[in-house]
Amino acid sequence: MSYFTEEQLSKLGFKSLGKNLKISDKAAIYDCDNIEIGDNSRIDDFCVISGNIIIGSNVHITPFCLIAGGEKGIVLEDFVTISYGAKIFTQSDDYHGFSLTNSTIPKIYKNEKKIKVLLKRHSIVGSGATILPGVVLEIGVSVGAMSLVTKSTTPWSIYAGIPAVKIKDRSKELIKKEKEYLKKY
Repeated sequence: MSYFTEEQLSKLGFKSLGKNLKISDKAAIYDCDNIEIGDNSRIDDFCVISGNIIIGSNVHITPFCLIAGGEKGIVLEDFVTISYGAKIFTQSDDYHGFSLTNSTIPKIYKNEKKIKVLLKRHSIVGSGATILPGVVLEIGVSVGAMSLVTKSTTPWSIYAGIPAVKIKDRSKELIKKEKEYLKKY
């Protein structure tokens, strides 16, 4: 993987950039002036990142992810992982047939849902999973591969399915590892 240099990143016009970043030069990043990225975070090849986005520290967005912040925005708090091919949306057309859809149609004929999305600390989104507008993944939530998250979650839980439902609790042991890591780095 080839990453932008610090100098190249600074020329892209991000709202703010942390230290020790790895951002692939093959990622498509739009609206840089609306994007903040914390320390030690990484964005891999073939990701599309756009809109109002806050990426915390120690966040990893793996290849082929779509992070579509739109107007309302997405916040990825510290230690969040977005696995291969996952998608996060803050906007969605109305699929009920009472309005027109797609980006070629003037807003007056559409009924778009536009709601902020928040992924709290230590959330992990499995490969191919999709997060829809308005969802809050609470602290420590794990979402299984290929899941569709349509509603907000409860802390320290594992969700899976279409639509995603809680299948069990998630261990909080990783908090000890976080403390060790933060002491060392």
